[in-house]
Amino acid sequence: MAALAYARPIVRQIRSTHEFDRLMKKHSTQTGLPVIVDFYSDGCGPCRMIAPIFKKLAQEVEGKAVFVKVDTNQLHELSSRYGVRSLPTFKFFLGGRKVNEFSGAGEQQLRQFTKDVIQKSEWENVMLPMENLFSYYGQQDASKTTKDIEKVYKKCVDQVKDENPDKLCVGAVARNLAKSLKKKYGSGPEFETRFLPEEPSTNEQSGEKKTAEGSGGAKKSNKGDSGKPNLHLATKEELLAEIESRLDAERDAQVEEEEDDEAEFEHGWEPSEWPERVTIIGGGPAGLSAAIYAARAGLKPVVVAPPMGGQLQGKGVDVENYPGLFNVTGPAVVSLMRQQAIAYGATFEADVVVGIDASERPMKVKTNSSLIETHSIVVATGAESNWLNVKGEYEMRGGGVSSCATCDGHIYRGKHVLVVGGGDTAMEDALVLARTSESVTVIHRRDTFRASKVLAQRVSEHPSISIKWNTVVSEILGKHLSSPTSDSENVDLDAPAEMVVSGAVLKDVYTGEETKVDVDAVFVAIGHTPTTSFLEGVVDFNPEHAGYVLTQGTSTKTSVPGIFACGDVADSIYRQAITSAGSGAAAALDAERWLSEEGLGNEESDFEAELLADIMANDGRRSAEEYNVYEEAGGRVSGMKEEL
Repeated sequence: MAALAYARPIVRQIRSTHEFDRLMKKHSTQTGLPVIVDFYSDGCGPCRMIAPIFKKLAQEVEGKAVFVKVDTNQLHELSSRYGVRSLPTFKFFLGGRKVNEFSGAGEQQLRQFTKDVIQKSEWENVMLPMENLFSYYGQQDASKTTKDIEKVYKKCVDQVKDENPDKLCVGAVARNLAKSLKKKYGSGPEFETRFLPEEPSTNEQSGEKKTAEGSGGAKKSNKGDSGKPNLHLATKEELLAEIESRLDAERDAQVEEEEDDEAEFEHGWEPSEWPERVTIIGGGPAGLSAAIYAARAGLKPVVVAPPMGGQLQGKGVDVENYPGLFNVTGPAVVSLMRQQAIAYGATFEADVVVGIDASERPMKVKTNSSLIETHSIVVATGAESNWLNVKGEYEMRGGGVSSCATCDGHIYRGKHVLVVGGGDTAMEDALVLARTSESVTVIHRRDTFRASKVLAQRVSEHPSISIKWNTVVSEILGKHLSSPTSDSENVDLDAPAEMVVSGAVLKDVYTGEETKVDVDAVFVAIGHTPTTSFLEGVVDFNPEHAGYVLTQGTSTKTSVPGIFACGDVADSIYRQAITSAGSGAAAALDAERWLSEEGLGNEESDFEAELLADIMANDGRRSAEEYNVYEEAGGRVSGMKEEL
């Protein structure tokens, strides 16, 4: 029970700057555990994609590191303090110092950096007590005086850069001292472990007893040995400190009782010995619509997709062109679709599909971590953002170059930003950024927008948005972040200096004239390319529209029987959330009809029915008239009437 009392969430949600600072201080001075921080936003697709991986990693290394999440929309001070310029951003702290960081949803980077910081924390979890140093010199060099040894020890203490309130010779500095002594004398002094693993406090085990004793002896004296000042004698500073301490205790209690907010991202699908009837690849409007229709038809679909929700998930403004939805954002729509699919029996596998094997039946869907056998497949993977491919763009992704205004826009609060593009996405990004940025400049290569009239008019009339027509971005300019001081530890001197956006070079498409502008971020919104690379060599593609899957007539059928395509992977014309949802429903109906025509029903239920029929047929050959259920009860009961 004591262990349960000390249970903590695997990933802790930070609610305030004070809570973050207190947590950092605790683990730098009391536990020695590294702290791994995920700076995220709810509207950020990549943030949602990496969230289950972050939690899974936290479970794998539980007890060796502390995992926390910081919502940059709520805690601007923390994101500003640590220079967060793109989401998600992961920062790795040890002893209160940042030792590593990266931006993006890279699982391999996250795992490698976590492994590195844990190994470093374990290597540095040593201390060299003064008495051990005296004992060592007594054996190796008796000529050293007490003053000499104390001087060596003080030098070690002074070089410790972590928080060190007890003035100890610890960590990497202690190991370096021991290494020098070993080189000089042939052997080194003995270390002791600085931080021992946390154990549940015994106070919780006797909590009721202490409470009872406290209530019984409450009237004995107001001058107990609690160490807390009487209120009428306390100074203002003492009262504020006591209030802060109690608030901290309440927050710790809340954290221990918090439910895991990442539960919706966990893998709901479990492997079975029977093939799935329908596997849907994609978690946007098309995929979730297909999931709802397939689930209502009793097909129990499996939806394979990272929890990003497609382009709609990153839509920061309200969804205004979807009938029946009013004053609701894209992420909210995706969440409701997902809940509806789950309610009717759909299961989810939070993973990315890397390939499909349609050479034999049942077909196989390959993900990063699983292999799903299935009779039919609905492809609804949507599209990925296009990039400008200009100098400086790739180098500064995560440093001011972004394709998601909803994800990264608030980071540039009060700054000057560019939006490149002329479609609906560019207009929506500009309107989102105009809420928080000092100014927004829209760069478009033509003299009119191809966006809807309503959105284009809002952008044109917005006081914080300016437009440069017939203009393209030819280069993105950057500057180096200030380098760490020379005495900082754990600095990779071979690593390239981090670059952030400082401006852009704009080019007039007619005159070729170039001008430089000072900006802090560039948001690229120039269209999308279907996410269909994993289908190469599997299905036929549209010869007139590269990357789009070719479907048969007005149906969602592809060139491979049993594989259906819907949404932006097959729609090169409309590419709207509502048309994607409609085609998703059509794909589910096509899949249901195809399964019926092929005679592919619920094999598991059919097998159970046949097995039950065999058991009933072979369990005695007596007819129903000869069977007496009461004989099964021992033969003593002949009827209910007699029992009454």
